[in-house]
Amino acid sequence: MPSTCTTTLKPPSRTSRTTKRAANLSLSADVLEAAKRLQINVSQVCDSHLRAVVLQEEARRWRQEHVEFIAAYNATMEAEGLPLDEWRSF
Repeated sequence: MPSTCTTTLKPPSRTSRTTKRAANLSLSADVLEAAKRLQINVSQVCDSHLRAVVLQEEARRWRQEHVEFIAAYNATMEAEGLPLDEWRSF
């Protein structure tokens, strides 16, 4: 099965400009009111958290798609040890 999971998101940097697009969200009224009262930038918080959730889900799916390779690699390392391990000085 070919891999379809690719990480396209990068953590935002202070100098990067990302294209933003309006989205319709439904938020709990009490949380939204508290955020406004505390002067929390709801858009920024939602964007940051959603970015983290997307990256986490992409990583989970990558691990799931590559579980056979990871198991085979781990078995090889357990059986044969690390490459060049005999020259390791620590």
